[in-house]
Amino acid sequence: MEQRNLVLAIALSLAILIGFQLLFPGKQPEVADQQAPAQTAGTVAAPVAPSGAVAAVPGAPPPLPGAGEMAASRAEAISRSARVAIDSPRLRGSISLTGGRIDDLWLRDYCETQDPNSEQVLLLSPPGAPNAYYAEFGLIGDAGAALAVPNGDTVWKADGASLTPARPLTLSWDNGQGLKFSRIYKVDAGVELAETIRGDVCASSQKRKTGGYLITVTQRIENSGDTAVSLYPYGLVSRTGTPVVAGSYILHEGPIGVFGGTLKEVAYKDLLKAPVEAKSTGGWLGITDKYWLVALAPDQAQAFDGGFRHSTVPGPAGATDKYQVDFRHAAVTVPRGGIAEVTDDLFAGAKEVATLENYRDGHGIVRFDLAVDWGWFFFLTKPIFLAIDALYRATGNFGIAIIIFTMFMRLLFFPLANRSFKSFAGMRRIQPEMLKIREAYKDDKERLTKETMELYKKAGVNPLSGCLPILMQIPVFFSLYKTLYVTIEMRHAPFYGWIHDLSAPDPTSLFNLFGLIPWTPPLFLAVGIWPLLMGVSMFLQQKLNPAPPDPVQARMFMFLPVIFTFVLANFPAGLVIYWTTNNVLSMAQQWFIMRRADAAKPLVPKTG
Repeated sequence: MEQRNLVLAIALSLAILIGFQLLFPGKQPEVADQQAPAQTAGTVAAPVAPSGAVAAVPGAPPPLPGAGEMAASRAEAISRSARVAIDSPRLRGSISLTGGRIDDLWLRDYCETQDPNSEQVLLLSPPGAPNAYYAEFGLIGDAGAALAVPNGDTVWKADGASLTPARPLTLSWDNGQGLKFSRIYKVDAGVELAETIRGDVCASSQKRKTGGYLITVTQRIENSGDTAVSLYPYGLVSRTGTPVVAGSYILHEGPIGVFGGTLKEVAYKDLLKAPVEAKSTGGWLGITDKYWLVALAPDQAQAFDGGFRHSTVPGPAGATDKYQVDFRHAAVTVPRGGIAEVTDDLFAGAKEVATLENYRDGHGIVRFDLAVDWGWFFFLTKPIFLAIDALYRATGNFGIAIIIFTMFMRLLFFPLANRSFKSFAGMRRIQPEMLKIREAYKDDKERLTKETMELYKKAGVNPLSGCLPILMQIPVFFSLYKTLYVTIEMRHAPFYGWIHDLSAPDPTSLFNLFGLIPWTPPLFLAVGIWPLLMGVSMFLQQKLNPAPPDPVQARMFMFLPVIFTFVLANFPAGLVIYWTTNNVLSMAQQWFIMRRADAAKPLVPKTG
């Protein structure tokens, strides 16, 4: 019975591991961090009208000259409009003076791949470009009113050549009907922290930073006309084409937001059925990738109507999907001879935990930290990340931090493991008597069970507690897996030697003699050095446990280290390092406890 329980525990663990590997196949190609393949730009779906108001649809800006068709390149699409540069410590790009869109943005601190010569991460691109992805703020007039308001064709005048943290940018436009419109852009500089980054190769020589990804947009209207005017401020993020997602089961990618304090995540495919609308005071909404986020944060003190939408746009290769998230404030009234303004924020950058929390607390963006998908076990996943991140700041290496974290976990679970290993020691001591009972009562199941229970009672062992060392690792294992998978802090974080990315599998393989043979094995044969160390440690740990009396079970146990080695080979290297370290510490603890138990207790008297 005790072996059956142990087999069940291990089989359950293995089934979960294999299931996760099949459903969430490890690290995806770097294209998952980029945008989707080339698409065609088209019209923009309309933001939702305010409740109880009749508003004009802020239709897609009319096509720019020559922009009705796909540009030959992103550079060509950029050149179709005069621009003002964005130049901050963490962002570079430009704002289009036609339409005033934020549609050209790169992240200075992150590269697409681990190659230090690879390009920085491209986040936003203008309409007409491949992978069009941009943010826009604007105003909507009342339906039927013959009032000119700025739109996608409006050419703004800039008061400077660039937007920097030290110098805001003001765009202005006069409608010739007594209204002067201004948009004031400010970009956050970010804060440089004390510790040096040893993660992403683009930032390897820089200090670790937080913030630097928030662009504040203030829309101001001056009314010199004879009558009051009511306008509806809005903001939107538009994305053309369905991007490649890294893993839809373990990680959400797509439209996301917090409305009324509640997180809402919508899959791209679900928007094909119907739009999603919500009302809120405070909150945010945007489109998230695995590591990057473009999100609108409306004035947190004002109510807004938000929406997630889908449309299709024509193109040379057929219809293309287009996604939009948007919000609309209630009407703003500008009195005769008066001024009105509304201020909203745009986040465009990496989902760094400290950065999101700082914007949540410092700017009051409600629950902004939920942009990182901590999963159902967030009460474990986030504390595990915070603990490993704190250890990283102390040691300068995430791999060392994971090893120290594993030691702490062994100490935390020491009382539970101590009881389990004592049970294993007791089971090993009574193994000869167990074999005799099985032989004596093999044809009498009822008597066999009764005698077995009596033997357990005399020996003072509990066979169920032998499963605890395995079972107690499962929640920590999956929470650590989630942490390695979703947090950008782990992206491209090196260990030592051949491990250059703890969030990716061990790059070596036994089947090409660890690189000596010029052959790339298929994925299922990519068994690296760390998975082999894990398998050996698991095999040695088995040797400390009592062998199953059933030969079939014994053979199955013998193959478990081999199976686990192949299964874990494609998991993140950081997770395999954790498992290996845990096995080694467990063996040391188990050997010590079982040796003391064997010396302290005599054998159980023979059972007749």
